[in-house]
Amino acid sequence: KYVGEIRNGVPNGQGTETLTNGFKYEGEFQDGERHGQGTITSPDGGKYEGEYQEGKRHGQGTYTFPDGDKYEGEFHEGLPHGQGTWTHPDGEQYIGEWKDGEEWNGKLYDTDGKIIGTYVNGVKQ
Repeated sequence: KYVGEIRNGVPNGQGTETLTNGFKYEGEFQDGERHGQGTITSPDGGKYEGEYQEGKRHGQGTYTFPDGDKYEGEFHEGLPHGQGTWTHPDGEQYIGEWKDGEEWNGKLYDTDGKIIGTYVNGVKQ
């Protein structure tokens, strides 16, 4: 189900898309694709708020997982890519660079902010 602006028979501009699997997207569309700023929520409690390009998470955004994990940073074609921070519910964090969804160059911190690990070119040191 789609409610919102339509141009040339497809979603364009602001709108809300509700899918039969329980996902709901509210935000910008371009030529029928999620494009621009938007928020999608899943039936299991996951939520992404941020930028889209051609239907994929792309640019700056925040993804909160159902288990409480949270990624804040850059996305490229749906995956963490660029600078970002992954925070676990207990407070442990990875802060640094991501490449194609994987930790690349950055540091792991415990709940007290102490460095407990380092990634260099995708390898945990």
